[in-house]
Amino acid sequence: MNPRQELRYGVLGPVEVLRGDVSLDLGPRQRRLLLVRLLLEDGRPVSQDTLCRDLWPTDRPAGAASSVRAHISRLRAVLDPVRQGRSTVLVSGPAGYALKTPAGTRDTAVFEESVSRAREDLRNRRLCTARREIDAALALWRGEALAEATEHPFALRERTRLDGALHDARELRAAILVQQGETEPAIGVAQGLVLRAPLRETSWALLMRALYAAGRPVEALRQYERFRAMLATELGLDPSPQLRDLHTAILRHDVAVLGTPQPADPVTAPRAVPLSPGLDVPSAGVPSASVPPEPAVTEVTPFVGRQEEQKQLASLLAAAATGRPRWAVIAGEQGSGKTRLTDELSAWAVSTGFTVARTRAGQALSGNRGISRTCPTVQLLDALRQDGKDSAADEEARADPLATVVDELTRRPTLVVVDDLDEAPQGFHRLLRRLAKVLREAPVVFVCTLRDPDAPVSGTLLADLALIGATWLTLDPLTADDVADLLAARGEQAGPEEAAALHRRCEGHPFTLAELVELPPDRRTGPRAQVPAGVRTLLRARLVDLPDPARTMLTYAAADGPWLDLALLAAVQGLAPEQLLPLIDAAVTARIVVWDEPGTGGTGRYRLPELPRDVVLSSQTPSARQIRHAAFARQLTARDGADPARLARHLRAAGPMAPAVRRSTTRV
Repeated sequence: MNPRQELRYGVLGPVEVLRGDVSLDLGPRQRRLLLVRLLLEDGRPVSQDTLCRDLWPTDRPAGAASSVRAHISRLRAVLDPVRQGRSTVLVSGPAGYALKTPAGTRDTAVFEESVSRAREDLRNRRLCTARREIDAALALWRGEALAEATEHPFALRERTRLDGALHDARELRAAILVQQGETEPAIGVAQGLVLRAPLRETSWALLMRALYAAGRPVEALRQYERFRAMLATELGLDPSPQLRDLHTAILRHDVAVLGTPQPADPVTAPRAVPLSPGLDVPSAGVPSASVPPEPAVTEVTPFVGRQEEQKQLASLLAAAATGRPRWAVIAGEQGSGKTRLTDELSAWAVSTGFTVARTRAGQALSGNRGISRTCPTVQLLDALRQDGKDSAADEEARADPLATVVDELTRRPTLVVVDDLDEAPQGFHRLLRRLAKVLREAPVVFVCTLRDPDAPVSGTLLADLALIGATWLTLDPLTADDVADLLAARGEQAGPEEAAALHRRCEGHPFTLAELVELPPDRRTGPRAQVPAGVRTLLRARLVDLPDPARTMLTYAAADGPWLDLALLAAVQGLAPEQLLPLIDAAVTARIVVWDEPGTGGTGRYRLPELPRDVVLSSQTPSARQIRHAAFARQLTARDGADPARLARHLRAAGPMAPAVRRSTTRV
């Protein structure tokens, strides 16, 4: 290795410095964090006080300044090992320390230049060149940007900017794929984008264009309705005029607006796929009661598990096709896969000739009239008609709305999906109760999803549905075999141990699993494992909702390990056991702590799963963790028969805060 070779710096993932093809050893985490802080300044000096404040935002040690100087000295030795005199790489002056990095030696600069060239190539219809540029740019990402500084405020602005630039680049890649006629890969990219940023309209527009270009206009229209409903629920807004124009163009098959994908470099570009004027589906018939075949929709994460649920739902479609109305209730916590299951069912129903109508919390997911506060019957009519017309202005519907709904339901085989039933108003519940009583011969299936089947708002309706024999499906966690199937479907060669470790980390939760498999394989489990951004956000939201004493209890529990030792946990906090149990109950209710049922002859135990534990630990400063480990060490020292290995672990983790103990106590 030539020590005079130009250095290359990477922060699109864990910080790294390469000399040639060799990665330099940057030392411990605090030194790598210091390097990140200097890289963010792009050659501008940073004062020693600023470095101390940014590296130790809380609980700054007394020797912080000396520690900074020592880290600077060791970084110089690594980055500029053959210098003569003062370093020209990591320099110091009256204003502080500065890292001098030539233009183009940082992966962020290379990434942004490649994206800019790809955008210019797309503008000039050089599609293959644009594809190569954007693929090279995205290949620079090795994980989460500024990974070492995730919890530090000084990196927030740059991390937000880089995450936005990455999303822009992925959108650009999807647009290039659509233009090249590679619609299925484009759909996969666009679906990943809307999952990561569900309120970003540009990504939804790309998904709609890709689906239409693939000859699937019905699915493109359905995605518009999903976004429209989400926007109304989350922000109380309508889609922009541009997205509504795109929606209208798809309804009219207006190729002048939608464009026709055709590669501009015919020698090397893939052949374009012409736009289809409509969706080619079989005529209505009786679907088989077996497991539905794979639907046409290409998802970011392959659909695995739920075979039994699919069989039962398919049998309901088969019964409805003969004129017998059927009802089903799907219950599961947030992220358990209810929406994905109903999406798969909807695609299967469309392919067999069913009309699919969807509502969310009683709001129609069809039409283009914007947010509506009309009565529940009109909402359901809008969902059934799917023509964008205002059913509230229909004279016949106004005269007898219930009869009009029944007439719509008996015209053709129909699947009605009612998402988030427990969030719908009571008026919508009353409408469904009336329909359950009056519909006796109709080719219709109602599928209702809800998170909490015990919510009082849903109780009366669910009791009525039970009396008419509704099918009840509770979505349990996925199994380790399901995880292995998912990895195989993604083309990954994973052994049983890897699948089991991934299953243990995600706890069989479909949303968490989908987020984990988007990480590089070595960042999913093991010592280098990361917490996906979406999962971290979800868990933090649950933690914020907990009372302060419960959050404090979790910081101690996370320090001790996955299993909650109730007596020890109470003692380190100075609590009586009866004071601790309500805090644990709150954490269980928030789905942070779980209760593992006892095995044969055993007793159950409370457990803090891997991902919540990682999030709780990462929210604490090193000194705060040391204080908690020291508290455990003191209690274990006073406990007769304490596990020596456990005590030794806490003593090591306590660092300078470790209490003095008898030597014989810590012998392992």
